[in-house]
Amino acid sequence: MPAETGPTTSQTENQMKGDTQMADEQQQQQQVQLRIDESKMTSTYANTIRTSTTNDEVVLDFGMNLPTQGPDGQPALLFSVGNRTIMNWSAAKRLAITLGQVIRQYEERNGEIAIQRAPGAEEGPKLAD
Repeated sequence: MPAETGPTTSQTENQMKGDTQMADEQQQQQQVQLRIDESKMTSTYANTIRTSTTNDEVVLDFGMNLPTQGPDGQPALLFSVGNRTIMNWSAAKRLAITLGQVIRQYEERNGEIAIQRAPGAEEGPKLAD
């Protein structure tokens, strides 16, 4: 009876290639499906934002600038906070990148968004390059 021998190198390589292809196909088939639950979502409008930070988090207060009259009769501006969003720094960076992309796409279609300058400022606010 002839002695049994193991697989040849070419057989082993072909089997490994087949295993790798199967693993790749399984990974492609096992994509995670994102489901979005909007049942508890609320919508609000904001025309201004206030930011504050800690070493761990970014705090975004969204609200409305409401023109009012001060006690001395002079015009005043009331910042009425409607929502506070707190996120870690990596989430804040992802938000900044996404907003930058959305704004760039909007301006490519519609032209540059004009931003009113703050009183006494020489230039209006600018997005970071």
